[in-house]
Amino acid sequence: MANERLRAAISAKNETIQSVAQHVGVDPKSVERWITTDRTPHRGHRWKTASFLEADEVYLWPAVEKQAESASTSELISYYPHRGAVPAPLWPSLFERATSQVDILVYAGLFLFDGHPDLPELLAEKANAGTQVRILLGDPDSEMVRQRGEEEGIGDGLAARARITRSYLDPVAKTPGLEIRLHDTILYNSIYRFDEDVLVNPHVLGAPAGQNPVLHFRYIPGARTFRHYMRSFDYAWERGRPA
Repeated sequence: MANERLRAAISAKNETIQSVAQHVGVDPKSVERWITTDRTPHRGHRWKTASFLEADEVYLWPAVEKQAESASTSELISYYPHRGAVPAPLWPSLFERATSQVDILVYAGLFLFDGHPDLPELLAEKANAGTQVRILLGDPDSEMVRQRGEEEGIGDGLAARARITRSYLDPVAKTPGLEIRLHDTILYNSIYRFDEDVLVNPHVLGAPAGQNPVLHFRYIPGARTFRHYMRSFDYAWERGRPA
C-alpha cells in the first residue's frame, strides 16, 4: 500500500521526491520507496522529512504513534502543584542557559519581572547575542483581560499588572531580535519556553495563575507535547499585534 499522506504532503509544499531526498540526505529512490511501499524510514530521516514538510511525523507514518506516545510521556520533567513551588533558581537558570529561543506568553507575568529586576536587560543581551526573544502580553484594554481579571477576583488589577510589565520592558523594546506583541486571546495556559525546555502554567477557572500547577517539559525528538504547546504559542503570536 502506498503512503498517500507522504505523497500529498510533498505535493502540498510544492516539493519533489528529489528535493526531499536532498534535504534529508538520502537517495531519491529511498524517498520513492517510502511512498510506493509505505516503508517507514529511520527515525532521523523521519524527523528531517516531517520538519521539511512542516507536517507531523505521526501523521506521515502512523505506525510510529506508539513510539511517539512513549516519548511524549518522557518529556515531562517535573510537576509543581502551584507556581510558588517552582524552585526559585530554576527561572534564572533557564533564562541564562537559553541561546536560541525565549518565548513568553502571559497576560501579565509580572511576578517574573518583579522577582528578577534585571530580566529586561538580560533579555536584551540574549537578543543581541542572537537569541530570538518573543514576548506576548495581554492587551490591557481587551475584553479578555477584563474577564480574566474578574474571574481571578482582582478586577482591573490584571490590566494594571500587564501595563506595569510593559513599562518594565519599554527600555529594551527596540532591541533587534526582541519583539513584544499584545494579544487578546482566551489564554488557557501561560507558556515560558527556553530553547528545548518549556514551563506551562494552566489557567484554572476562578483561580489566579500563581495558584495553579506548573508543568516542566523538555523536548524529545518524535514526541508531541513540547511541539503541541509551541504550536499554541505560534497560534497566539500570529494573531498578536506589535506593542
